[in-house]
Amino acid sequence: MTTVFRSAPLHRRTVLGAALTALGATLPFAATAAGTAAPEPAAGLDPVRLSRAMDRAGRLDQIHALVIGRHGRVVVAKAFRGPPPHRGVNVKSVSKTIVATLVGAAIDRGVLPGVDWPLASAAPGLIPPDADPRVHGINMAHLLTMQAGLEPTSGPEYGRWIESRNWVSHALSRPFAAEPGERMIYSTGSYHVLGAVLARRTGRSLLALAREWLGEPLGIEVPAWTRDPQGFYLGGNNMVLSPLDLFRFGEMWQGGGVWKGRRVVGAGWVEASWTARTRSPFSGDAYGYGWFLAEANGRPVLYARGYGGQMLYLVPSLGLTVVVTSDAGRPARSHGYVGVLNALLAEDIIPAAEAA
Repeated sequence: MTTVFRSAPLHRRTVLGAALTALGATLPFAATAAGTAAPEPAAGLDPVRLSRAMDRAGRLDQIHALVIGRHGRVVVAKAFRGPPPHRGVNVKSVSKTIVATLVGAAIDRGVLPGVDWPLASAAPGLIPPDADPRVHGINMAHLLTMQAGLEPTSGPEYGRWIESRNWVSHALSRPFAAEPGERMIYSTGSYHVLGAVLARRTGRSLLALAREWLGEPLGIEVPAWTRDPQGFYLGGNNMVLSPLDLFRFGEMWQGGGVWKGRRVVGAGWVEASWTARTRSPFSGDAYGYGWFLAEANGRPVLYARGYGGQMLYLVPSLGLTVVVTSDAGRPARSHGYVGVLNALLAEDIIPAAEAA
């Protein structure tokens, strides 16, 4: 398969123009931000290229729904199979991007002093008594970038992890495969620990925080989802959102953390999240705080990704937001189905926006 995404360099910081000065921050992977600059006059997509993209998507037997919008306006929302775009679906590991957003909201509110805060200070009661002493020094940034160093709870280990009596303790009791901060080891357990930290720091559930800090300002529904034996909502997997609600979430990020004039997450958190800090061992793409970072057609692309091909793509230089939901029971590898979706974005959807 032809590679259509180019991996973003680590620690890239592109200085932006005056369009983002109102944010008071430099966002490394954006050239415009809806909500901080006036949209372009042509806010749609070239109809010929869009029709080609929709035909191509319709031939994919794994895809369920596709939402494409520019500058806050939905241009097309179509369900090829499965529920309609306004119905909630399991977005799988796109949940990690949502939990990372909640961490930013917690820092904005003073619940957490910052990403360098170690577990030993943030929530010492979550650390098992027999844990490796290095666990105490794992900080929020290590968890956000999945660089805790512990052996993963994803992939072949996922089933054993969720069958354990205590998901947090199990995740923090894994042997170390690397030093904290050394490299990315994809693990849903890291994000589950983050969710448990937020619950312990606030005395409220991750569900309640998601509904208040995201659901209410964005006007989206956040149904209850999986909980562990201790009652902590699963951090990093199995959240349910509709494709249209996920579009709103993406547009809030396009707006530098603002939705319809209301600040949802700080501009500084957008900058921090969109700074490449590590690299996926699977796709090779860079990773910030909850976001993968790549380039297509010479344009920066940020994306959230979930098992089976649940995708949220942002192309800030075009004000373009794309949501894809797919069969959550089928694998979607970077050089398989996800690669096909990346090609759809790069070869059809982005050109449709460029030609409008």
